[in-house]
Amino acid sequence: MRTATSVLATANQSSMAKISKHKRPYLHEVDLMRNIFIFGVLMNHTTSAFAQNMRAGSWSQLFLHTSHLMLHFTRMGFMFMTGLVLFLNYYHCEQPNWWQFWKKRYTSVGIPYLAWNILLLALTDFFAETLFSGGHYWQNLLTNISHGSSFYLYYVFVIFQLYLIFPVLVKIFRRFERHHLLILAISLLVQFGLLVGIKYGLPHLDRSDWPYWFRAYGMNIFVYQAYFVVGAYAAIHYAEVVRFLKKWAKQIRWMAAGLALGTVGLYFFNQNVLKLSFASTEIVHQPYLMIYALTMIGVVFLIGLSYAARRETQLNPAIDRLIKLGSKISFGIYLSQTIPLMLLRGILGQLNQLPAWVLLLLFPIGYAFVLGDSFLISWGCYQIWPLGVLIGRPQPARLKPRIKRHLFKEATRIS
Repeated sequence: MRTATSVLATANQSSMAKISKHKRPYLHEVDLMRNIFIFGVLMNHTTSAFAQNMRAGSWSQLFLHTSHLMLHFTRMGFMFMTGLVLFLNYYHCEQPNWWQFWKKRYTSVGIPYLAWNILLLALTDFFAETLFSGGHYWQNLLTNISHGSSFYLYYVFVIFQLYLIFPVLVKIFRRFERHHLLILAISLLVQFGLLVGIKYGLPHLDRSDWPYWFRAYGMNIFVYQAYFVVGAYAAIHYAEVVRFLKKWAKQIRWMAAGLALGTVGLYFFNQNVLKLSFASTEIVHQPYLMIYALTMIGVVFLIGLSYAARRETQLNPAIDRLIKLGSKISFGIYLSQTIPLMLLRGILGQLNQLPAWVLLLLFPIGYAFVLGDSFLISWGCYQIWPLGVLIGRPQPARLKPRIKRHLFKEATRIS
């Protein structure tokens, strides 16, 4: 007659054997990188909110405008992380089930995409007192969902496209296994040429009759393809990439610092030499910013590696747990950021009579408000069943205690 302890022990050993068979090494550096990129995205959007509510032409507004381009590496960082994580998970799978991949990914990301489009448009219309008036809500909702053009959800719209072609990317890297550097070089050259065309060619073309996917190129995956490919290369050749970054760490940091300062010159070049509009001056799709973003991704990677090396001996466990939590809910922070940003813009609208320099001094408080509220909303969804589905983190784990109790009762009955 088997005892309860032996039944549970046997079950536990069997589960551990299955886990260890497929378990990959956990990359702690990825956790901190996710945090840095999402915090940078929120700082980017907070900067825009403050600048829009400052007196036009003030020195404080000019400071935010000229420094804003420095934050334009975070979007590319998110794209890089997506490519990195996807290839880490799927490239070495012998026979991946792509139908299962699409079902899982489109469900985990598609449900939040639809839900936040519905919720955020409803909130916007409610405060504008136009909710459900004249049927415009449903028309606008359909447009938002089909275009990915509202509430910073363009990232999810682009990821949908990546999921669709991801099996092809994997096949290309496997088919040309000995030519990954060539694939990377071609990707970077194509990206650079595309950005040159976007910056110096597109402004002079009439795009009004172009299909939306080409007219609104910021929603087009091919505008970001190099960052996915760099992430893929880093995942496949992880140890080699880490050695490269550590060997050239000092040079990479200095290059990033120089390029960051150079974004100030880029702003004035765009404004005073090219005579671009403000929107075109600040656009993220510029050849210079591609080089800057890739360098900054290397810097963030190095910071993540430093964290991974020190977390067990030199880092407060509470901080480590917070970083892990931030990584888990980073997608939720991205999705929910619109709510505190809407509130912040409302508050700044009441304060825009203040001197611009006062608003500039209030920037850290505003950023803490946006970051803190986004974090709390996402954390609340993560903790409260069934709201985890809203941030791509459904909570089947809440059923595990019941299962364990059931197994214990069964084992007790057997004994």
